[in-house]
Amino acid sequence: MSSFSDRILRWYQQHARALPWRGHSDSYAVWVSEIMLQQTRVETVVPYFESWMIQFPSIEALANTSEQMVLSAWEGLGYYSRARNLHKAARMVVLEFDGRLPQEIPQLRKLPGIGRYTAAAIASIAFHQDVATLDGNLRRIFARVFDISTPADSPPGEEILWGLAQENLPVGRAGDYNQALMDLGSSICVPKKPLCSYCPLNDLCLARSFPENRPVLKPKKPVPHKLKMAAVIIKNEMVLLAIHPSRGLLGGLWEFPSVAVEISTPRAMIDGIENEYQLKVQPVSYLEEIHHAYTHFTLAEIAWRCDLVENPMDERLKWVPLSELEQFPMGKVDRTIAERIQ
Repeated sequence: MSSFSDRILRWYQQHARALPWRGHSDSYAVWVSEIMLQQTRVETVVPYFESWMIQFPSIEALANTSEQMVLSAWEGLGYYSRARNLHKAARMVVLEFDGRLPQEIPQLRKLPGIGRYTAAAIASIAFHQDVATLDGNLRRIFARVFDISTPADSPPGEEILWGLAQENLPVGRAGDYNQALMDLGSSICVPKKPLCSYCPLNDLCLARSFPENRPVLKPKKPVPHKLKMAAVIIKNEMVLLAIHPSRGLLGGLWEFPSVAVEISTPRAMIDGIENEYQLKVQPVSYLEEIHHAYTHFTLAEIAWRCDLVENPMDERLKWVPLSELEQFPMGKVDRTIAERIQ
C-alpha cells in the first residue's frame, strides 16, 4: 500500500460522511446514487435518493413504471437525460440480465448512462472489485498532489490521472479508497481556497504552494446566451402545455408553448408560436422574465399571458387542469411560470 492510499484510508476511517447509499446491500442503490451524483452536489442528491428508493425500491419497480413518473421523481435535479437513461437501463437489466445489475465493467458500460467513471465506481463500491475511478474531485486531487501540468480535460491528461488513480489503489480496499477521495475532494481539496492545512496528503502534495493552479484545464469557450418567449394560454381553468421531444435537453418534460426569438417583442412571439405550433395567439399581458443557466448556455425566457385565436391542432399540445400542473414534470423555468400562474 502506498503512503498516498494509506493516508487517505486512515483519514476516511475518521471522517467518512454518513450517506444513505453507503453500506447499502443493494447494488441498485449504489447505481442510482452514482447517476444522481453526476454533476450534482451530495447535499442536493440525498433527499432525491431517499425519495427515489421509496418510490422505486428495485430495478424491477423502476423498469415497470412510466417515463413520465420517472421524470416527475427527478424534477429539480436537472440533467434529465440521466433519468431517461436510468429508466432505459433498468429495462435492459430486466430483459437481458434477469433483473440483476451486471458486475463486470464491459457489461456495465453497455447500459445507457454508464461511462468509464460510473462503471468503475459501481464495480468498486457495489462489487468490491480492485478498480480505480476518476471524477472531477479525484481528478483535482491527483493533479495537485502529483503536480500534473498536462490539461486534465485533455485525452493525455485524463490517461495520466487514471494511471495515478490505479497505481495508488490499495488491493481489496478500492471502494473505500474511491469514496475517501470523493469525500476529500468535496470537503477539503475543493476547487477554490482548499483547506490544505487539514488535508492528510498535505506534505505529499507537490502543488501545495499553488493549489488553485491545478488542475490545468483547456480554455473555456464563451457561453452563448439564448432568448425565448412563452405563451401562457388559460381557458376555463385549463392551461395549454407542450411536450418536449423525447431526446435532447429536457426531453419528455412539459413546457408552455415557447419559441426562440432574436428580440422579445409580442410580434416575434406571435409569429414564432404560429410557425412552431400552427397556433394563433394574441398577447394580453406580460407575466415575468426568468433567467436560468444551463451547462452550455444561459437563457432568458419571457412569459406572456395570451388569448387563443384558433383551437390547437398540434399533437404535442395538451390542455391540462390548472389544479393538476404539479403532476406534469417540467424544467425549472416552466415550473417557475406554473407556480406563478397557480
